[in-house]
Amino acid sequence: MIRPHGGRLIDRLAKGEMREAMLAKAIELPKIKLNERELADVEMLGCGAMSPLEGFMTREDYLSVLETMHLAGGPVWPLPITLAVKPGDTRNFSEGDQVALVDEANQILAVIDVEDVYQADHSIEAMKSYRTNDPAHPSVQYLQTYGNTYLGGKITVLNKIRHDDFNEYRLEPKETRVLFKTKGWKTIVAFQTRNPIHRAHEYLQKCALEMVDALLVHPLMGATKKGDIPGDVRMACYKALMDNYYPKDRVAISIFPAAMRYGGPREAIFHALVRKNYGCTHFIVGRDHAGVGNYYGSYDAQQIFSEFSREEIDITPLMFENSFFCKRCGNMASAKTCPHGADDRVNLSGTKVREMLGGGQIPPVEFTRPEVAEVLVKYYQSL
Repeated sequence: MIRPHGGRLIDRLAKGEMREAMLAKAIELPKIKLNERELADVEMLGCGAMSPLEGFMTREDYLSVLETMHLAGGPVWPLPITLAVKPGDTRNFSEGDQVALVDEANQILAVIDVEDVYQADHSIEAMKSYRTNDPAHPSVQYLQTYGNTYLGGKITVLNKIRHDDFNEYRLEPKETRVLFKTKGWKTIVAFQTRNPIHRAHEYLQKCALEMVDALLVHPLMGATKKGDIPGDVRMACYKALMDNYYPKDRVAISIFPAAMRYGGPREAIFHALVRKNYGCTHFIVGRDHAGVGNYYGSYDAQQIFSEFSREEIDITPLMFENSFFCKRCGNMASAKTCPHGADDRVNLSGTKVREMLGGGQIPPVEFTRPEVAEVLVKYYQSL
């Protein structure tokens, strides 16, 4: 099986007597309340999904990632993973402190052993990570409300984050690896999505399935931007597809708990590396992967992979162009395989699809499966 990024799968979950002792001590520690993105990061760090990271980045790693897309110790890492002292918090934290990390209900989730306290320049972080300082970009918007004082250090998770939904699909990296081994799958392609899967996505997945043993549909269920379709609606769409159009012995669905950063090219590298930790050997990179607005070129997220050696990334990216249904070909295709013009291609804008769904109109079968469209019509009509 493919090795985790950095060589070993990190596990920062305390157990048994150690956990009980740390919990008792944590009650008396200073506390920082985590926001939605930080909660997702703690979940990912704790279970090893972000291996080789063991906690929030120190200044050395943070600056190295911004400048070189590598951790200071060497491995590729494209995006900062940070913990901030919240704006208005006047407490002074120092190297050597222990701080309890809590959720909205003040439940203790983890403890950070502070190795570094440093100041961040959000304008530099935004330009390096997201190529823009435009406040309309979701992550630039996020940084504008974020503290400038960062705490770096290893975390120890004392209580796993509880979820009220889809717990049967929330497999950690060690669990997906067991699943793949049990199934006898040696090559597994992961598909990242934060939207319902339409026919173009299905086409990419099935092209990839012709090359590997199995497909992991790995929908992101962490924090997303306003206007994205809710998780329960998306899961209903995925299940409708899996039940009717995919070979059940070659496909698995598992939830990806990360927060969306809309980081385009850098986030494509991040999405690939963490899927390696889950045991996947291949990763689909389509048009405008992890994009938003017009901040990135349509294929920037594919081109960035050429900046790293095969050994540095290890997981194999599968690059696909924009696909569509061609009425003259009578099937799904891309510009690589279809000689016909735009008039023969079924390409609907997101706006047009939303208008159709909101009016109770089912988009054409060339764009989306009827079972998926029915789920979406009910959702849009309920708004």
